[in-house]
Amino acid sequence: MKKIMLVFGTRPEAIKMCPLVKELKNRKDFNTVVCVTGQHKQMLQQILEAFDVVPEYNLTIMKDKQTLFDVTINILERIKQVLEFEKPDIVLVHGDTSTTFVTALACFYLNIKVGHVEAGLRTNNIYSPFPEEFNRQGVGIIAQLNFAPTEWAKQNLLKENKNPESIFVTGNTVIDSLKTTIKKDYKNEYLNWANGSRLVLLTSHRRENLGQPMRNMFKAIRRVVEEFKDVKVIYPIHLNPAVRQIAHEVFDGEDRIKLIEPLDVLDFHNFMARSYLILTDSGGIQEEAPSLGVPVLVMRDTTERPEGVEAGTLKLVGTDEENVYREFKNLLINKEEYAKISKTSNPYGDGNACKRIADVLEEYFSKEEVN
Repeated sequence: MKKIMLVFGTRPEAIKMCPLVKELKNRKDFNTVVCVTGQHKQMLQQILEAFDVVPEYNLTIMKDKQTLFDVTINILERIKQVLEFEKPDIVLVHGDTSTTFVTALACFYLNIKVGHVEAGLRTNNIYSPFPEEFNRQGVGIIAQLNFAPTEWAKQNLLKENKNPESIFVTGNTVIDSLKTTIKKDYKNEYLNWANGSRLVLLTSHRRENLGQPMRNMFKAIRRVVEEFKDVKVIYPIHLNPAVRQIAHEVFDGEDRIKLIEPLDVLDFHNFMARSYLILTDSGGIQEEAPSLGVPVLVMRDTTERPEGVEAGTLKLVGTDEENVYREFKNLLINKEEYAKISKTSNPYGDGNACKRIADVLEEYFSKEEVN
């Protein structure tokens, strides 16, 4: 029996890895072990509970005002003994977080195989998004197996001379998670507040948008809300104090913009499903919303998920106040444009990514035993 360890530490990672944990635990040929780093704490725990996943290890690294130096050093020091004790046959990491990169680095030091879930996303600018783009590229150097969500991601890996036999197009596991979380009979007091209005869901937290870019985005949103009386905005606000300060500075006093605490994954997915439009600088939402038929305006200058832009499910609008204002307003008044975006099929997967990854792992280890 092969031992597979999954390591993740943030809310977005957990949303995408928990369905894979469940799939692997159902495979009789695998001993599946879960280690969370606790890079996020409260937000991570919400996801684990929603999917009924209980980690065997929690490194609990999170501390107030943690820096990238803190995260890197604490994970590297604490995960060493877990890896040395468990001796996994392969460690699966996800995406682009510091947890992902540092875990892969630790595995490299200990000569443990790495499988990279959601491999191959690129902006090709290591400072955008920061530090995520560097993290992805760094893990790509180390990984023995690359689970690319799309053909575009596969081509990125081939351009970097990755072994073609190490790359598998699986779709994105976040689409799998929607099958667990979306509820037809879902109810919530905030959705009741928005009833009868066009609900716009806002998320914003990216490090590179802190300061004036975020202030610009928020100003544009407030202008639109003041202009369209049938629009209400719900913003599950990130825990970062810098984000909260800017949000209150710009949004306080507008009663059709509601700032609420972060939502667990079940709530958030159901809010998305009932939204008219989403404005975000997040990554995962760009993949989830198209499966729900909800247009997305991406408030970033670059995206490592261009498939959605090319397919027409996303629109990259940057952080300039006038541009965000114009594009937001356009989707409220241009019904043809709105309908076109909302009916475009999702380029990121069909909800069977976890099964494909598990199948690849079974075949990989069966070949290894033969050899």
